Amino acid sequence: MSKEIKKVLVIKLGALGDFVLALAAMKKIREAHPRAKITLLTTPPFEALAKLSPYFNNVETDGRPSDFGELTAMLGRLRKARYDRVYDLQTNSRTNWYFQALRPFPPQWSGIAAGCALPQRGKAREQMHTLERQADQLKQAGIWPDAPTEPGGAPAPDLTWILRRPKAATGARTSKPYVLLVPGGSAHRPEKRWPVESYAQLAAMLKARGLDIVIIGGPQESAMARQIQKAVGQARDLTGRTDFAQLAVLGAKAALAVGNDTGPTHLLAAAGAPTIALFSDASDPELCGPRGHVAVIRSPDLKALPVSTVASAAVALLPR
Repeated sequence: MSKEIKKVLVIKLGALGDFVLALAAMKKIREAHPRAKITLLTTPPFEALAKLSPYFNNVETDGRPSDFGELTAMLGRLRKARYDRVYDLQTNSRTNWYFQALRPFPPQWSGIAAGCALPQRGKAREQMHTLERQADQLKQAGIWPDAPTEPGGAPAPDLTWILRRPKAATGARTSKPYVLLVPGGSAHRPEKRWPVESYAQLAAMLKARGLDIVIIGGPQESAMARQIQKAVGQARDLTGRTDFAQLAVLGAKAALAVGNDTGPTHLLAAAGAPTIALFSDASDPELCGPRGHVAVIRSPDLKALPVSTVASAAVALLPR
């Protein structure tokens, strides 16, 4: 790797699921630049998780400025930093504009911005899963010559660094094998949610098999947790009570996770939980599904997905 690359910027904004998948590329960037000072430009929700990782020397969280003043300040800071190379893992119109705004003397830029020095060429990227697409991007940038870009070939994210934390408290407080349920998701995408009534029925079935039930999500999903608790009894409600690192530790120790296509499901799968991920026609797991010990169940309309189908998949994934 070129010795002159001493300062690197990685850009990743987006949602939690996208951020988790990008951790695989972030690891490769660190390996390719072991002595470089690497900064991540992201948003506040990912600051704590990124700072725990071994991939970055610095984390900046103003990657999505809300007004012209904030935008001007961010661009000024990027110019002043004089980065040798930028890996744009977001590759959307916003980050493409950032590149154009840094002209006439932008850093070496890996992405799809018009005129960048290290472009990812070809329309094949549009049909690639995120992991293979970013592997291909780094291959074309020259830092991963043998990148596996065939479907299913790229390595899944590695979260073992979280599990090495000296005090990785989870809040689960259970000595029995437990199942993590992720019944929520984006409020504006209800079509991506399996009905909470179905989660409650599944929870009752798994409880009868001797498993503890743990429900996770944001504080806005506490009502769902209470509904499941009414059906199951002693299910533990951790909605709104865990950060991303704690969720990963929970996932690493879980017997099973079942969730919608939402960020926490991706995080649990990356942490090693045997995971059932439920997808409607609102998203395509071939492009963005979690990887690992994962069973993806697709149903055009999740309201029509039988509990028995998910229960059968759960039994198949549970440790023997």
